Amino acid sequence: MGIKRFGVSLEDFLLESLDQYVIENGFANRSQAIRFLIEKNVAEKKWLCDHLVAGTIIIMYDQAKKEIFSKINLIEQAYKEVILSSSQYYINQNFCLRIVTVMGVAHTLTELADQLTAIKGIKHGKLVMSRAD
Repeated sequence: MGIKRFGVSLEDFLLESLDQYVIENGFANRSQAIRFLIEKNVAEKKWLCDHLVAGTIIIMYDQAKKEIFSKINLIEQAYKEVILSSSQYYINQNFCLRIVTVMGVAHTLTELADQLTAIKGIKHGKLVMSRAD
């Protein structure tokens, strides 16, 4: 597999954002960062499929907001057939880290993660999956 060169035209603000991304993430150059971003995007698109996968959904939220906890529980109840476990850890007085271990069809887990991370008040959310078939 060879490497091909090509040109990319970007607006100034996007180029500045890319340069900042390169610095913040320790990439050697722009090409390495662009390659990483493309691979990441392509990999995420592949997860909109019917493959059997296993993984985790990690969310961080303000534990003082009880409505967040209730919404998480309602969503988890609707997806109980793909949830293997759900644990929460109180990081400090403000934040709770929730780790949901999941296994099922990739697009279903993506849907679950999207619903959880879309809850108003979620500070951070991420789905990590690997094929299980």
